[in-house]
Amino acid sequence: MLEKLKRDITLKLNNAEYFKGQELPAVDFAPAPAHTGADISLVWAMAAAKKLHKNPLAIAQEACKVISEVTGVATATPVPPGFINLMLEDKFIIDTAADRRIKDRANEQNKQKILIEFVSANPTGPLHVASGRGASLGDSLVKIHRALGYQCDSEYYVNDAGNQAELLAVSLKARKEGKEPPENGYHGSYLVDLAKRIPADLPEENYGRWAMEELLKTQQQDMKDFHVDFTRWFRESDLHKEDAPKKAVAFLTEKGYTYEKDGAVWFGSTQDEEAQDDKDRVLVRKDGRPTYFMADIAYHKSKYDRGYTTLIDILGADHHGYVPRMKAAVHALGHDEKTFVPIIRHLVHLTEHGEQVKMSKRAGHFITLRELMDDVGTDVCRFFFASRTPNAHMLFDMDLAKKRTNENPVFYVQYVHARICSIFETAKEKNLSEAQTALTPLTPQERALLLKLVWFKPVLESCVADLSPHHLTTYLVELAGLFHAFYDNCHVLDDQNPALTASRLFICQRVAERIKKGLEFIGVSAPEKM
Repeated sequence: MLEKLKRDITLKLNNAEYFKGQELPAVDFAPAPAHTGADISLVWAMAAAKKLHKNPLAIAQEACKVISEVTGVATATPVPPGFINLMLEDKFIIDTAADRRIKDRANEQNKQKILIEFVSANPTGPLHVASGRGASLGDSLVKIHRALGYQCDSEYYVNDAGNQAELLAVSLKARKEGKEPPENGYHGSYLVDLAKRIPADLPEENYGRWAMEELLKTQQQDMKDFHVDFTRWFRESDLHKEDAPKKAVAFLTEKGYTYEKDGAVWFGSTQDEEAQDDKDRVLVRKDGRPTYFMADIAYHKSKYDRGYTTLIDILGADHHGYVPRMKAAVHALGHDEKTFVPIIRHLVHLTEHGEQVKMSKRAGHFITLRELMDDVGTDVCRFFFASRTPNAHMLFDMDLAKKRTNENPVFYVQYVHARICSIFETAKEKNLSEAQTALTPLTPQERALLLKLVWFKPVLESCVADLSPHHLTTYLVELAGLFHAFYDNCHVLDDQNPALTASRLFICQRVAERIKKGLEFIGVSAPEKM
C-alpha cells in the first residue's frame, strides 16, 4: 500500500498547476527521524530544486498543498531547508500493517532470472565458519529475492576436478597407516576418522574419490542442518565430461580473446578496460592442463547458457583479484559486466572470554561450522551472521551467543513471537478472539508498533538493493523493542473490554506474522514456547 500511496502522490504532483509540464524527480519514502514526530520524510523538494532551479522550501510548500489531499495522508508539512514530513492516517497504517502481500503482481524483476552461487567449498574437508557466513548470506538473499517476486535459484559449485582427489588420497593413506600427511596435504584429524571407515575392498587408487564423496555428504548434511537448501549442487567434473572448458576456450578464440605464448593459451583479459584486470591470464598450460580460471569461465558460461540473466557470486575474503578477471571473461562471453555481481564476504573472528578462538579440535587450523552450530545453535549462528554486512569483518561473540537473555538479539526477537503465542493460548481459554482491524484512535504505543509493520516490505527491498540481510535483523530487533513497549503499556487481554481486547489481539497477530516471516528469511526458527 505504500507503493500505491507513492503513485497517488506522484500523480497529484504531476497534475498540480505549479509543477505542470516540468520534469519532476521520483517520489521516494523514508521513515522520518524520531525527533520530527512525523511518519514519513521526503527529500523530493530538494531533488526537484535542482531540476526546477527554485528554492526547495518554496517547492516543498507548494507540494504539501496537493499531497495533503491524498487519501492516507493526514498532514503534509514543509520543513527547512526543503524536507516534506508526512503524518499518515491511522486507518492507512492499520490497513497497510494488515496487508500480508509482499510480492508485487507485475514487476520488472519478473523478467530477470537470478542465480546466486555460494559456499562452493572444496570437498576435501569439513565446512569452516567463514563458509557458514557465506551460506547464511546466500540463503537469506535467495529467500528475500523470491519473496519480492524475483526468479532466483541457488547453487553450490562442487570443485571435484583437478589434482585434489590425488592429494586427498595420499593424505588419507598416510592417516590409515598412522603417519602424518605430506606437507602440502590435508592435515585435519577428520581424516583419521575417515581412514577408519575405508571399505576393505577399496583399491588405493580410489581412496581420493571415495573420500571426496564422503566429505561432500558431510557438507550437504551441514547445509541441511544450517537450514540452507540449494536448487542444485553443480559438479565441476560434469563440465569436464561435456568438454565445456574446451568449448569455452574455442568460443573465446573465435571472438578474438585468446592467443598463444610460450606454448600456453592465454586469455586477453586486459583487452577489457572496464574490468581493469592487471594482466592476461593462462587458460591452458603448456603441458595441456587447464587452469582453474578456464573451468570458471566455462562454469559461468554454463550459467548464462541455462538462461540466467544475473549471476551473483558470494566469494571469500581472498578473492578480490578474481573479480576483474571474471568481469573481463563475462564481457568476452558476450554479456554485460553488470550482470555479474560479486560479493566479497569478509572473515569471521570468534571471541570467547575476551580472547580470539583460533584452533579447531577436528580441522586443525580452522573452526568448523559444525562445531559452531553444536556450541551455540543454528538459530544464533544464522541471526548473528545476518546482522553484519558482508563487506565488514565480523567479531562473533561466543559469550553473547550462549546467553538466554534479552542481551542476545536472537532470544530478544524470538521471545516476542513466543509471548504472542502464549497470549493467544490464554485468549483461546477465555474465548477471546482477534478483530478484523484495530480500533481507532490508536494509542502512541499501538501506532508506533503498527507503523513499524508498514515498513516491512521496504526493508526487504533494501536487503535486495544492498545485497545484505542486515537491514532485516535490525528491523526485527527494533520491532521487538516496540512490542515490549506496547505490551508494557497496553493491557491486551481485558475481560471487561472485549472490543479493545480483539483490537489488540489483531495487532499482536500482525506482529507475530511479521516476526515469523522475517526470521524465516534469515533461516531462524520462530518458537511458540521458550
